[in-house]
Amino acid sequence: MAITTLEGDLHAVTGRFGIIVARWNELVTRKLLEGAASTLTRYGIPATHIEAVWVPGCWEVPIAAREMAMTGRFQALIALGTILQGETPHAQGLASALSDGLSRVSLDAGVPITWGILTCDNLDQALGRAGAKMGNKGSDAALAAIEMVSVLKKIREGK
Repeated sequence: MAITTLEGDLHAVTGRFGIIVARWNELVTRKLLEGAASTLTRYGIPATHIEAVWVPGCWEVPIAAREMAMTGRFQALIALGTILQGETPHAQGLASALSDGLSRVSLDAGVPITWGILTCDNLDQALGRAGAKMGNKGSDAALAAIEMVSVLKKIREGK
């Protein structure tokens, strides 16, 4: 039995990409932004087609994502931020609310929003995931955005 299979790829993607960056923990988030922007340009997206919007913290990311998605200008959005575990359960609640908000925006607007939000125990772990030891999660989120644009195009065109 032969079935049709669609998969996204990492080439021949065009359009505009938006990046929402939480300023809180900017030492980390700036590195995530650099990784995301570098990856997008490396895969053929002109720098002029990449727009970064800085917001105060992760709590503000979903509303900025919603406004960007509703413009219709972006093929995909990339959410970047850092949530560090403290002595209270605040981090889990924030991460859950952020996840719910971004998921709702993405589904309502039909625009993929990829997750470049670090949820780490401490600053050293976050820096490690922002390019120091464990790759750059901003770059990973950019790759996921490119692939999602590609697969959604194939789904919409029936190819």
